[in-house]
Parts: sequence; C-alpha cells; structure tokens
Amino acid sequence: MSADAPPANAADESADAAAAPVPAAEPGVPPGFRRSRAGAGFISLNGPLYFLHEGGQFKLGFRVEARHCNTMGICHGGMLATFADMLLPMGAIVQVKELHDRFLPTVSLQVDYIGPAKLGDWVEGEMQVLRTTRAMVFAQGLATSSGAVALRCSGVLKIGPLIDREALAAAGRI
Repeated sequence: MSADAPPANAADESADAAAAPVPAAEPGVPPGFRRSRAGAGFISLNGPLYFLHEGGQFKLGFRVEARHCNTMGICHGGMLATFADMLLPMGAIVQVKELHDRFLPTVSLQVDYIGPAKLGDWVEGEMQVLRTTRAMVFAQGLATSSGAVALRCSGVLKIGPLIDREALAAAGRI
C-alpha cells in the first residue's frame, strides 16, 4: 500500500485501523482480506464484510450465510443491494484521495442481479469511480459469487461533510 493512499472505509481512521487481520481460524475468507468495522446499526447487522486494499486496488467481500438467504437458499437481493451500497463509497474513498474522511451518502443506486449467490458462496466486488464533481461521485461496480458475475451496480454519491470520528466514537457509532 502506498504511503499516500487513503483509507478503505469512511467510518474508520484508516484501512489499517479499520480492520484487524483475519484470524487463521476464521474459515472461508480469502488471504489478504480483513474484517471491516465500517458502519454501525444496520450495516453491523448484515456483515461481516471484508476488504482487501493493496496498491490502490480495493475489493469488498462477504461469505453468504443462512441469515442472508431467501427461502430458496439464495442470497436475498436486499443483502446484495446493501453490499453494493457499501462497495461504491468504500471503494471511492480508496480511489479518490480528496474523499478521504468524507461521508458519501447514496443519492442513487442501480443494481442488476445477473446470477445467484448461493449459501456458502464468497461474494467479492470491485468498483471504479467514473467521475467526480464538486458535489457528486459517479461510480460502478461488479460483484462475483464464487467466480461468476452475480451483480452489476452503478450509483451516484453525494460528497458529504468530513466525518467527526471523535464524536462518532463518543456516541458508540464506530
């Protein structure tokens, strides 16, 4: 990771501070991925999410658990949309240095479900920033499930205020 690379998620001070190395005993997490501590509330109930941040590359992933699935044993579209909604802003913070420590609320999110993510599958996403303006970020991403494309997403993010980490920590939100 280069010295000037921004953190991998907006909810923590840096990518390294935002995650602990994945313990060897944690099954099913690919090498190099670390558990993200991004978000509280809703997001904390849907994870765990894991990220890989090396040399400007950012990947986000999770293992499909029974609680993520619909009655057919396939990852619920709502979980995949939540994943996409985390992938785009977290990746944007890595790719665009000026977005470091910014809150990036989603203005618009489109998700195309291309293939299933089954119980036990590893879902992994990558994204790219298409354009930034003074107020907005335009981004797109792809996620695979055990190597096959599962979803395509695109979104518009608002460039929000700087994150006050001390206030969030004091409130127990990070």
